[in-house]
Amino acid sequence: MCNAGIIGVGAYLPDRVLTNDELQKMVDTNDQWIRTRSGIKERRIASPELATSDLAVIAGERALADAGVAPEELGLIIVATNTPDTIFPATACLVQDRLGAVKAAAFDLAAGCTGFVYALATGSQFITSGTYKKVLVIGAECLSRIVNWEDRKTCVLFGDGAGAVVLSPVPAGNGILSFTLRSDGSKGQLLSVPAGGSRQPATRETVDQKLHTIHMDGQEVFKFAVRVMGKAALEVLAAAGLNRSDIDYFIPHQANIRIIESAAKRLNLSMDKVLVNLDRYGNTSTASIPLALTEAVQDGRIKQGDHIVMVGFGAGLTWGATVIKWGSPA
Repeated sequence: MCNAGIIGVGAYLPDRVLTNDELQKMVDTNDQWIRTRSGIKERRIASPELATSDLAVIAGERALADAGVAPEELGLIIVATNTPDTIFPATACLVQDRLGAVKAAAFDLAAGCTGFVYALATGSQFITSGTYKKVLVIGAECLSRIVNWEDRKTCVLFGDGAGAVVLSPVPAGNGILSFTLRSDGSKGQLLSVPAGGSRQPATRETVDQKLHTIHMDGQEVFKFAVRVMGKAALEVLAAAGLNRSDIDYFIPHQANIRIIESAAKRLNLSMDKVLVNLDRYGNTSTASIPLALTEAVQDGRIKQGDHIVMVGFGAGLTWGATVIKWGSPA
């Protein structure tokens, strides 16, 4: 059994920037209302000709280049997403084809905004078991396609983007040291897209009622997130034999600045150890953690030997966390 670690990172963000000032021309809101309640100043919106697979391919190509790994070396591609191109085929299969990863298995993973953490844990098992040597994990979303642009409680929150990592064996003591994955389906109705599946297939009525867009009980999701984020981080630290003081960087899911600050307080972390991109990109769901990770690696903040704690939460309801020691390939 070997450890699985991240040997390459990559990201892609659409060019279109949608600011709070522009949003207030579209819906009854304003910049101050959005910033004080969420911390978001702007978000990226994919152009009409782009789908989730397009964003994922670019992020994946950049991660492979960063890792120095050829597409044909991949054994597996996992795309964590809540906005697949189609119900089937899987978006991961479209990515596999376009990358030229001719030897790779591919599947999508749906776990709400926790999807990237779930996918990272899943991909790592194929490495530690010796099944595959190289695994590409991508979090990618076109959330602007499922937002109700007349609902000021949700349309101000979400943005589009993709982030990717390449997993490979790393020396013992490095890489993914522990993870926890949890769910509570009894509260699934708090955050959902009600129609479009087998329960409520698409009809004229479901479209008219905007049941194919995000519906969220913001207050209840907020309370849930505050409760689980710090707890999950403490669980993975304990499993790895580490303390809060060992955290070099904390990468939370980028949903709300007040949730992030609450988790940092529980972990006794100063905000300079917390990676935040929420103000510039909004909530990019499965892409938020790998986007923040990629930025921190590329600008030199994350260094060899750093302990990084990642925590996600989202629809399901789901939550999960992992702790990684940044290290070199085996």
